[in-house]
This record gives sequence, C-alpha cells and structure tokens, in this order.
Amino acid sequence: MSTIVRRCFAVDLVDQPEMIARYRAWHAAGGPPAAVTEAIRADGVLDLQIWMVGDRMFMVMEQDAAMAADAEGKAARDAANPEVQAWDALMRTFQRPLPFSPATTWVEMERIYALSEQP
Repeated sequence: MSTIVRRCFAVDLVDQPEMIARYRAWHAAGGPPAAVTEAIRADGVLDLQIWMVGDRMFMVMEQDAAMAADAEGKAARDAANPEVQAWDALMRTFQRPLPFSPATTWVEMERIYALSEQP
C-alpha cells in the first residue's frame, strides 16, 4: 500500500478584478488543458484543490509519497511537456510573489499544527 502525503502551497494573484475573474475561469471544470490534468495525475496526484480568499490562493494536494519525493523527475517531465510549459507561463501572468518570497509562483507551506497530534 502506498503512502499519501498532503502538501499545501500559497501564491497571490495580481490584485485586479478582471485578472482574478480570468484566472477563476481558467480553473473552472474543463478549463485547464487535458494534457495538464493528465500530467498532474501522472505525477501521483490523487486530489488537488485550490482555495481562494481575496487575491491569495492556497493549493491543497494529496499525492503518492514516492512521487512527491521525486521533485527532479517532476521538473524534467514538466520541462519536456510543451503544454505544461505553456500553461505554467500563462498562469504566471496572473500570479505575483508572496510578500516574503522571491518565487513568482506557488510556495510550499509548512504544517505547524495537527489536531491528531494533540493530547
């Protein structure tokens, strides 16, 4: 049986209502290109949700642990997939770095609390 890990990421959007509306439209059911969805699933992602408040977004992803540990493999697969590259480039036009990060796209978050670990 495979272990599943939950990973969470954050990014901000360009704070313009029309940009936010376009980003939301791209993420409606059927919005992302099929090749992008297939690439996500091929990387062992079992569930992926994006949550939004204002111009800040959080991505919650459940992924096969072995696939999650293969960051170099994922980067190579993504680099070799022109549709994933085009999608990433398009999405970056909507995103802006978090105030504390130089990254212009999703930044992985650190879990600091779990109810299951409480006495």
